[in-house]
Amino acid sequence: MARPRIHDDAMAGRLLDHAAQTLSTEGARALSLRALAREAGTSTAAVYSLFGGKSGLLAALYKKAFARLGDAQVAVGESEDPLEDIVRLGLAYRSVAVSDPHGYRVMFGDELVPSDLDAAAARMGARTFDPLLAAVRRAVSSGSFPTSPAPESIATALWANVHGLVSLELGRFMPPQAGEPGMVFEASIRAMVRGWAKA
Repeated sequence: MARPRIHDDAMAGRLLDHAAQTLSTEGARALSLRALAREAGTSTAAVYSLFGGKSGLLAALYKKAFARLGDAQVAVGESEDPLEDIVRLGLAYRSVAVSDPHGYRVMFGDELVPSDLDAAAARMGARTFDPLLAAVRRAVSSGSFPTSPAPESIATALWANVHGLVSLELGRFMPPQAGEPGMVFEASIRAMVRGWAKA
């Protein structure tokens, strides 16, 4: 009879969850493998067995967060209205961020940057921009968006707007008089899309 796996996917998930919380609240320097293992109810051997050490753990953390964002973006799909698709991509982005703020800070905080990680992890993060860029290109092709500046520039401006609003909300910097964050977010995204459509 095969021996049961002690260091299974559930344990890996617990380690990643605890690591994400520590990274986003205390920073990478506070991420001790011994403390992490204790919080997850295991030993440091599990971290090495599952991730190969701290660098592998950080790469797995980054990939997990971006996989979740990427899946949410792909799930939006494509309709006949690229402008509405852009809005829906923004809403999906916010949904991922507010449901997993620790994961969001792993992706876009200053503790991990793509150059610190392996090439596969960096590419995984970069690919989450592709659905938005594809929607913008369809908007340009359909005549809904201008041909200049380049689609890449328009998509970056849209992403920056979404990212900024989410960062304000997660950081609790949104002015209370602004109103309910979800409504502010959607109104802002729709206004920006309309602005580009009239440019």
